[in-house]
Amino acid sequence: MSGRNPFFRPRLAVDGEANDRASEATQARQFRLLVLPHLDSAYNFARYLTRDAEAAEDIVQDAFLRAFRAFPDYRGGAPKAWLFAIVRNCFLNSIRAHKSSAAVLVRESDLSDAQSLALANIADADQGTPEEELVRQREAETLRAVIENLPEPFRETLVLRELEELSYREIAALTSAPIGTVMSRLARARQMLCDMLLPGGEPGVSSGFRETLR
Repeated sequence: MSGRNPFFRPRLAVDGEANDRASEATQARQFRLLVLPHLDSAYNFARYLTRDAEAAEDIVQDAFLRAFRAFPDYRGGAPKAWLFAIVRNCFLNSIRAHKSSAAVLVRESDLSDAQSLALANIADADQGTPEEELVRQREAETLRAVIENLPEPFRETLVLRELEELSYREIAALTSAPIGTVMSRLARARQMLCDMLLPGGEPGVSSGFRETLR
């Protein structure tokens, strides 16, 4: 994600005894091969969860350290989904540790109020600029603002499915929700997004949605 500090990289430490260096080196190599390529996606996910760039970096740093320490217990499967589960746990831990700055969780029954609040928090984008790149940038900023103000758990489900392209099954396992609930949340998130961006339009996500936010 473009908002991330380009010099930010998680710091990985290997703390074993000398006679374990070979196995630790193999573990570190496998970790970098399987998990490290998902750094940007992990940050993107954390950024939408926290709605704060600095907090997202802290969470990703913590998540990668935890993932590295837990890597000996990794038993295969999708490494991205495995990493995202750790990122999500770190985010939830940060909420418990800093309740005063935690994001407000909104019940599904509160959709109308939450949607109104999201609309009120969206920054206005300038119109009519002759610079196409500036227009695209402002469109992306507006879209990010809309997504960041979607109520949880709809924001999380939308990001995991539409931006990070996790399967319904992976999202269900990550969020401990039935697949039917995941599908319902995604449908509601798409509808809210559509209502806010394209009043009167059909629910769904265009083919350029992911590219706009990358």
